[in-house]
Amino acid sequence: MSEAVAERRPLPTGTVTFLFTDIEGSTERWERHREAMKAAVARHDAVMREPLEDQGGYVFKTVGDAFCVVFPTAPQAVQAAVDAQRAIASQDWSQVGGLRARMAVHTGLADERNGDYFGPTVNRVARL
Repeated sequence: MSEAVAERRPLPTGTVTFLFTDIEGSTERWERHREAMKAAVARHDAVMREPLEDQGGYVFKTVGDAFCVVFPTAPQAVQAAVDAQRAIASQDWSQVGGLRARMAVHTGLADERNGDYFGPTVNRVARL
């Protein structure tokens, strides 16, 4: 789904499910494989977006190699995580010494403001 389409649909509110992801050991990989990591992170981002958006996720923030995604329901978030892990596993990451994505899912109430989310639920998933 294009970002323009995602921006037009209503954002999930109330009880929502968050999926936060990042690349395991990315700091070390950047130090060892600087040039290769530039391409690997761009490919990681492209590979991740499709399963996240296919399951109705809204990427509300990216920080480095991390995605912060909100879903209307927990089953959508869990299926997106499974699909994203499969997509990552299907790629050859040997140029950066392998690549694994960590993922955390948490459901609860959250406040949305200007396309970003706040509150204890967001804080909790960020710590998982």
